[in-house]
Amino acid sequence: MPRFVTGSLLRHVFVMASTAAIGLVAVFAVDLINLFYISRLGEKEIAAAIGFAGVVGFFHTSISIGLTIGITAAVSRAIGAGRRADAQRLATSSLVLMVAITALIGSGSALFLHPMLRALGATGETERLAARYLAVTVHALPLLGIGMACSALLRSVGDAGRAMTVTLGAAVVTAVLDPILIFGFGMGLDGAAVASVLSRCTLAAVGLRAVMARHQLLGRFERAALGADARRLASVAAPAVLSNLATPVGVAFVTHSVAQFGASAVAGQATIDRLTPVAFGLVYALSGAVGPILAQNLGARHYGRVRDGLRESLRFMVIAVGAAWLLLALGQGLIVRAFSADGLAAELIHAFCSWVAAGFFFTGALFVANAAFNNLGRPLLSTGFNWARATLGTIPFAWWGSHYGPVGVLAGAAVGTAIFGTLAMVMAFRLTARLVADASALPDAVVAVLVPPATADNAPR
Repeated sequence: MPRFVTGSLLRHVFVMASTAAIGLVAVFAVDLINLFYISRLGEKEIAAAIGFAGVVGFFHTSISIGLTIGITAAVSRAIGAGRRADAQRLATSSLVLMVAITALIGSGSALFLHPMLRALGATGETERLAARYLAVTVHALPLLGIGMACSALLRSVGDAGRAMTVTLGAAVVTAVLDPILIFGFGMGLDGAAVASVLSRCTLAAVGLRAVMARHQLLGRFERAALGADARRLASVAAPAVLSNLATPVGVAFVTHSVAQFGASAVAGQATIDRLTPVAFGLVYALSGAVGPILAQNLGARHYGRVRDGLRESLRFMVIAVGAAWLLLALGQGLIVRAFSADGLAAELIHAFCSWVAAGFFFTGALFVANAAFNNLGRPLLSTGFNWARATLGTIPFAWWGSHYGPVGVLAGAAVGTAIFGTLAMVMAFRLTARLVADASALPDAVVAVLVPPATADNAPR
């Protein structure tokens, strides 16, 4: 029986988000660990290079996350509707598509590293170092994609614990190898790049083992069905990828705006960019973690639970952001010392931990709304709100804030996020309210599209 159609919704949100957060934090902790050890070298240019490389890597990771949202939604709906064989075929097709897409994007971007870095504001030695780091890591993007896809498949069947261990193992590998390669073998920045690749190898291996050996979730690859499966996945994944790309676009503009204040400011921004997903891991995990809960209840036609799931997700988000903000505010001095920050870098970190981080209440609202849009058949709303926030909610506000220094850039971007996060949440609640009000008409009008009835091709076998 599908796990999320009964029981406490708040408990389901807590378990799925907390375990997914550990796994997701592990993915981003790899970059944070790299930056920590690199910062111990005491060279601002290297720390700034990691910052610029991280923005490019954020684009890659966002594409992978967007694809996993489509995987989670499609496979969860099939499981919620009792179509196990259909779910297995979709799972296999999703891995094939993930590898193909990430290989094309990862290796393809290697041809444009210097133009991309210069567009972000990197120059001279910082640009050269960032390109050297990326020249190693971009080719390993398919390994990251496989691991993240396997974690999504495990969440689709409700196995949040194993989904967590998939990415946790990769972080452990990085934590062990980074000091050995960077300092022990004297490889510096190159050692950080090699450690990142090896951690992705671990991510893919552990993920495939959990999906194949424990749940037998991968079915036989059916080439004839790949096109249809791709279209089904793309119905959610394509808008989700577009939605997720909006965030790194906004980050890229913020990084470009901060770059005008020098390497120290970029190093501070790099620390914030890597600290943020770790500190707010519960919030980042909500879009993917809440998705299976909403999708299974939609598949089972429990529309009241869909609405209540959104409400409980918002409540959970508020608590998570409040706790993270408190920890950042209390630990800001330790963070500054740990990353050897001084000057503008320290100023940026202090401002972020003290009050800019409060803007994540609205970022979290946007993430929760995205989960509703992506899993209730309105993914274009997610795309629209994310891009509005990344453009209208970032560019003019960050430009205005740049007149007051690098801290003003962060503050301006936070104001724009507050506007569009609020609007997105209002729209999400209107959508679920309409779903409940029209429940008598939806089974024929909408659910038949979202959850296709069993046919000779997809009937349970």
